[in-house]
Amino acid sequence: MLLDDYYPVAVFALIAILFPALAFWASRFFRPTRFQPQKKMTYECGEQPIGHGQIQFHVQFYIYAIIFVIFDIVTVFLMIWALVLADLSDSARWYMVIFLVLLVIGVTYALKKEKILWI
Repeated sequence: MLLDDYYPVAVFALIAILFPALAFWASRFFRPTRFQPQKKMTYECGEQPIGHGQIQFHVQFYIYAIIFVIFDIVTVFLMIWALVLADLSDSARWYMVIFLVLLVIGVTYALKKEKILWI
């Protein structure tokens, strides 16, 4: 019967709902309730915080981070492509060639803008 197929899913869903609820209840029941002023302090590597917590970063650091994430994603795509290269169709290979061409165009553009001189 069709409902018999969903029985394990229902059991798993029930466990998935009950386990976090039980964990939250247990943490509320067993935690200490005494207030201590040290718990309200900002923790910064064991040292007392000095100065303002908000500072400005140069845009260049954000550009480095974005380009790092882009190259990280490209690496994931290239790993998958390299693992299944023998089984790919011709259209999939052409799509990857187009992807690599766009990647090279992007790197060339970034180098011409001189935003990533460390490459």
